Amino acid sequence: MSKYLLSVVVDASVYDIPLEDAQPQFDATERFNDELKAEGSWVFAGGLGRLDEATTVDNTGADVVVTDGPFAETKEFLGGFWVVEAPDLDAALKIAARASKVCEQRIEIRTFDGA
Repeated sequence: MSKYLLSVVVDASVYDIPLEDAQPQFDATERFNDELKAEGSWVFAGGLGRLDEATTVDNTGADVVVTDGPFAETKEFLGGFWVVEAPDLDAALKIAARASKVCEQRIEIRTFDGA
C-alpha cells in the first residue's frame, strides 16, 4: 500500500464561516474519517489554522529569518489534509472524491517520495 497526501485547497473565506453554519460539514467529515478508519485507509488527518496566523522560518542564508504569515502570496492554500493508504492512484482518487464531497473543497493528491 502506498501513502497519499490529500490536501484540502481552500481560500481564506472558509475561516469566516460561522461555526454553527460549518457544523454539518464538520459532522460529515468526522463520519468520513470513521469510514476511512473502518476501511483501513486512515493514517492521520488534520485541519490547519488561519493562514494569517502562520509563521515562516528561513534558515537557507547566513541568518535565521522568522516572519509572520505565509511564505508565498496566494489566494488559495492548504487548509487541511488527510494522509491515507491506498493500493494505487485509482483507489486514492476515489478516496479523494469522497473527501472533496464531505469537506466541500477541492483536493490535491500527492504521493510520498518512495511510496
